[in-house]
Amino acid sequence: MSEQRADPVIVPHAELSAEALQGVIESFVLREGTDYGSHDVSLQQKVAQVLRQLERKEAQIVYDPDTESIDIVVRRPSAV
Repeated sequence: MSEQRADPVIVPHAELSAEALQGVIESFVLREGTDYGSHDVSLQQKVAQVLRQLERKEAQIVYDPDTESIDIVVRRPSAV
């Protein structure tokens, strides 16, 4: 008998409180460990960059009910 997996839920960033959104973005930035090149980028700058991606709909917040986890994923460009 196979378990039924629940579909991920897209969470509009504007529906989160400012504190919750900040926490989700900081957690994502700290987990990613992205290489920003030869110069240091502050946590605040990284958070601002991710927030801009969310506002431009280049990234989205996704909640996985199976693992009860939340993540930010970059959206794929739609095919033409």
